[in-house]
Amino acid sequence: MRRIITFAIAALLFISACANEDARLAKANHKLGSKQNPIKMFFVPSMEAGKVVQSGEAIASFLHKETGYYFKVAVPTSYAAVIEALGTYQADIAWLPTYAYVLAKQKYDAQVKLMTVRNGLNKYRGQFVVRADSKIAKLQDIEGKIVAYTDAASTSGYIYPSALLKQRNVNPKDHIFAGGHPQAILSVYSGRADVACTYWSPPDAMGKPMDAREKLADTHPDVFDKIRIVDFTDWIPNDTVTFRKSLPAELDKKVGEALFIFANTPGGKATLKALYDIDGLEHATDADYEVVRTTLKAMNMDPASLLK
Repeated sequence: MRRIITFAIAALLFISACANEDARLAKANHKLGSKQNPIKMFFVPSMEAGKVVQSGEAIASFLHKETGYYFKVAVPTSYAAVIEALGTYQADIAWLPTYAYVLAKQKYDAQVKLMTVRNGLNKYRGQFVVRADSKIAKLQDIEGKIVAYTDAASTSGYIYPSALLKQRNVNPKDHIFAGGHPQAILSVYSGRADVACTYWSPPDAMGKPMDAREKLADTHPDVFDKIRIVDFTDWIPNDTVTFRKSLPAELDKKVGEALFIFANTPGGKATLKALYDIDGLEHATDADYEVVRTTLKAMNMDPASLLK
């Protein structure tokens, strides 16, 4: 009898949870795109938040003119906050780094729509950087050192580099999460950390480095002289434009098409370049990111536990 009662209670709780989920979805989708319920577009704080918001507002303005929908832009304080916002219908669209997308897909069935392109590539790598006068010359030298990562949900700034160190049996003394790629570089520049892990993209056509150090070149002109690269991670599929699950089909289609159009306009190209050094967007599917899951599985690393 006790088992029957327990099962009945569990069934009722499940039905109640489903009903609540349906109610939240209905509320989220009610007149979505109207002034009263604008499409919420979130960005991760991998760069200075004010600049991200400025670029995000420019994207929202174009999308409004192209689709007639209204948009609201936000930059939460962490990658995890953006992921959770997708799962709770607080965000409808998110510009997510690779690993953050993989986790959002696993937890909340988020839907990748577009993949970024930089210098003609849809992939990039993580890098390990140190001060130019550091004695660290190879990954093994990171043993016992302090590492500055960007964010717990950053593929190039934490997941891949920490996995590589684990694979090589290299044990840092400690680590910090700096809150973004430029911030991680600054942690080494200022001496707060011995090593920083950030994104790396190939130099541009003129040979100018386009890795995370470039974001500090205006305020710290000597950053390329003071900070050098030690090693790289494996290649990683580029970051994403991700939609939450169960968006109205017409809205999903119109906004996806408008984003692709935006990326091919002169103004769009300039805005995306200022945002996350993006040169363009291309259509993507979840299959494009299976290599990330395979890599994590090969290293016995679970995405959800890594974020903790």
